[in-house]
Amino acid sequence: MRRELLDIAYDLSRRGEPFALATVVARKPPISAQVGDMALVTRESFYGWVGGSCTRPTVTAEARQSIEDGQPRLVCLDPDPESQRRPGLRVFPMTCHSGGSVEIYIQPVLPAPRLLVYGVAPTARALARLAKAMGYTVCVVDPVADRSAFPDADMVETDPAALNLDKTPVPVFAVVATQGQWDEDAVLAALAHDPDYLGVVASPKRFAEIRVLLAGKAPEAALARIRNPAGLDLKADLPEEIAVSILAEIIKERHNSAPRPAVRVEPSAREEERDPVCGMTVRVAEAAHRARHQGQDVYFCCAGCRGRFLADPERYFIASPVP
Repeated sequence: MRRELLDIAYDLSRRGEPFALATVVARKPPISAQVGDMALVTRESFYGWVGGSCTRPTVTAEARQSIEDGQPRLVCLDPDPESQRRPGLRVFPMTCHSGGSVEIYIQPVLPAPRLLVYGVAPTARALARLAKAMGYTVCVVDPVADRSAFPDADMVETDPAALNLDKTPVPVFAVVATQGQWDEDAVLAALAHDPDYLGVVASPKRFAEIRVLLAGKAPEAALARIRNPAGLDLKADLPEEIAVSILAEIIKERHNSAPRPAVRVEPSAREEERDPVCGMTVRVAEAAHRARHQGQDVYFCCAGCRGRFLADPERYFIASPVP
C-alpha cells in the first residue's frame, strides 16, 4: 500500500496537483489502524488506510482543509475528547462503539512556490535558471520569449493574458525585468496575479516614471508594495549577481511575512450530512452506508450505525425541515 501511495504521490507531484499525506503516529486499542498506516487525500479522492469509517470522514475533511490553507495538523479521535486536549492537537470525538483512540499527522504537499519572470533581459534569464535550481516553478512572460532562451522554465508565454494560475494557495512571486520594453504593461500583468512579492528591475528614476504612468490604472496600495530597486543591496553588478540579490530578497520575504489567512471551505448543500446515531459528519458522495426513512435519505459512518438505526429508526430520526 505504501508503494502504491508513493507512486500516486509522485504522479500528482509531477502534474503539480496538491494533496495531503495522513500518517498514524499513535494509537490506543481497540482500533484497526496501526502506527505507520498512511493515506493520501486529494480534493476528490482518498487512497490508503488510517482506520475505518469512524476515522476516515474526519481525516478526509481535515486533509482537504490542509490542502486549502497549506498548514499541517495533528488530529486525534478519542471517546473522551476533553482528556486529550493539548496545544497543537485538534481533537474530535471517536464515535465508534468499539472505543480506542488514534492520532494522525496530516501534511499538505503543495506545488512549488511560483516565480513569474517578465522580460528576456540577461537578468531575467539568470533569474529563471537560478530559481528553477532552487525548486521554484518558473513562468516566463514576454512577447518575444521563446523556449530556447529559457530551457529551464516550466512555462514560457508570449501573451500575459494566457498565463493562468490555479487557485492553490502557494506563494507567488513576480519580477519585472523588461527594462524599458513594456514595463508598465508588465507591472499590470504581474499585479493581476496578486503576488506576495513584486520587484521591478529599473533605476529609481525610471520606476518613478512607471508609477506616474500607472496612476489610476492600479490601486495605489498595490503600487506602494512594489520593491524597487529589486533585490537586497549586495552591491550586485552582473546579471547573475542581481538575480541572486532578488532571490535573496524573496527568501527573506517568504520567511518574514505572515502566512495568508486560511480559506475555510464550506460544504455546499447536501455535500455533508450527520450520522443520526453517532453524530459523525458523513460526506454524501462517499457514503457507503445509507438508508431511506419517511421519504428522506439518511447517511451513516459505518454498518453498525446503520444497523442500530434500522432497528429503532424513531429513536434517531429527525425529519429535515421542508425547504
